[in-house]
Amino acid sequence: MSTGFERDPDEFARGAKALVVYPDMGGSSRDAEARLEETAGLAAAIGVDVVERVAVRLRQPKPGTLIGSGQVEALAETVRDGELQLAVFDAALTPVQQRNLETALGCKVIDRTGLILEIFGERARTAEGRLQVELAHLDYQAGRLVRSWTHLERQRGGFGFLGGPGETQIEADRRLIRDRMARLRRELEQVSRTRTLHRDRRQRAPWPVVALVGYTNAGKSTLFNRLTGAHVMAEDLLFATLDPTMRAIRLPGVEKAILSDTVGFISDLPTQLVAAFRATLEEVTAADIILHVRDIANSETEAQKRQVLEILTDLGVIPEDGGEPEKGGESGIPILEIWNKWDLLDPDHAEELSGLISDKSDRDVVPISALTGEGCETLLATVGEKLMAGAKLYSFAVPAEDGERLAFLHARGHVVSETIDEGDQTPIVRLQVRLSDRELGRFSAL
Repeated sequence: MSTGFERDPDEFARGAKALVVYPDMGGSSRDAEARLEETAGLAAAIGVDVVERVAVRLRQPKPGTLIGSGQVEALAETVRDGELQLAVFDAALTPVQQRNLETALGCKVIDRTGLILEIFGERARTAEGRLQVELAHLDYQAGRLVRSWTHLERQRGGFGFLGGPGETQIEADRRLIRDRMARLRRELEQVSRTRTLHRDRRQRAPWPVVALVGYTNAGKSTLFNRLTGAHVMAEDLLFATLDPTMRAIRLPGVEKAILSDTVGFISDLPTQLVAAFRATLEEVTAADIILHVRDIANSETEAQKRQVLEILTDLGVIPEDGGEPEKGGESGIPILEIWNKWDLLDPDHAEELSGLISDKSDRDVVPISALTGEGCETLLATVGEKLMAGAKLYSFAVPAEDGERLAFLHARGHVVSETIDEGDQTPIVRLQVRLSDRELGRFSAL
């Protein structure tokens, strides 16, 4: 359904020549070059041609333009000389700053939030994903009506349902946005309830859930395809995957498991998107084990790890006191680190990291290359071991006709022995099964 507030179709024209600006205010754990590289990657993900990258040192943000007047003039000259159509600021701009910068630079200006929203809008495929993106976009756009439409200063009379006498166009448009957002929230609440029902059914079903999380472009979808034989979009693009995908896989000691591929995390994820996609991210909290996929060949891998852990902390997956996430957080979900893109490491770096893994044997780390398949068998074996960690041997007597509980024991446990006692009435299946405490609790709930 159209909201009536779509962007100018030429605003993000593919092939537009762009300037990327990083206002460096200090205090960031990542260097300016890495931030520029990431933002250029985000712009490239929607077909923008980044031809200039500039880091601007900033002591104090300016209310009108964020950066100083001299810096604005220098950027304007760059825009004129390069005949650029777009300036992307790796920062959150206020509507006033965005408008003033557009006037001063003579080109369109978007900030980090607008850029990520554009990518999400282009990548969303499911009905839920589109609802979430539209809600986030309207929330973002509501504060920018003053900048976006030239007709908003007009007053309209009291014709029709759009407002009473003297209501300005901007007031009417804001009210329409609020109404549309309220409808979207109601629809997403229904989607969330449906997702919760599906989660509850999976909890009762005899299959563990393995969730892939990680920084965007860490290789989650490539690993997902490698392990499942699926064909999820996996390209060298930030946010190549947006909508969550699930497939069945086989693990050593586990007959069947569900592997879930989720949206990639990123630093300074817009608050509108965190709120809109919370229901999707909460899929992670229902997992039996979390695989944190890291691009170990990236120079920013440690900073990226911190960003992922911050989001997992916000979701309640790991404790806020900075406890050991690898041991599982307050939710009790174990976390296994996957050091992906091992094939891109030079021999010396690979040897150094191998020594680090050996020295810290208590750490849960598996080095792999999702592209070549190196280490994937070890990964599957490790995940199977984790799912069966702490398993004890139990004896059960289950009526042969109780297919649900028998299937559960075969799928979620390791059946050591199985005999059938025919008896005089209903045949009884007697089993000795190794089960973890978590699976024993689920079996009891059946």
